[in-house]
Amino acid sequence: MAFAKAMIIGNLGRDPEMRYTPAGKAVTEFSVAVSHRSRDPQTNEWQDDQTDWYRVTVWGDRAERTAEQFRKGNKVFVEGRFRTREYEAKDGQKRISLEITADNVISLDARVRDEEGGSSGGGAPAGGFGGGESVRPTRPAPAARPAPQRPSDDDLDDLPF
Repeated sequence: MAFAKAMIIGNLGRDPEMRYTPAGKAVTEFSVAVSHRSRDPQTNEWQDDQTDWYRVTVWGDRAERTAEQFRKGNKVFVEGRFRTREYEAKDGQKRISLEITADNVISLDARVRDEEGGSSGGGAPAGGFGGGESVRPTRPAPAARPAPQRPSDDDLDDLPF
């Protein structure tokens, strides 16, 4: 038995690009930038050490929703599995690319609400695609309810049981 799982949190480096295979299956590709930070020992300030880029591929219904909902700059959580792909570079050399085939793509951006309570802007949903739980669920505020009133003895006589 073998098991490999990839999980990253980062920002979309470009808008997702969707296409269809000859068999009609949707596939969306995008890149995610994952920045690594550390404290400078002399100044104790945070500094960017490096940024790793990951190519992500999403298939099927998730691919269509990802292409519609996500945009460059969105912060996302991606969960899936690594896949290697061999390709020929412009210089004719064979190269290997490490990609993630996503099972879940979840937005980590908070929804922006307008004054009427609806979502504004064309941003990504607070939930994700793929059946996973949202990292930041948005729930409507509970409606105010009047305090329950205790029935009187006369009301209890009218009960059918």
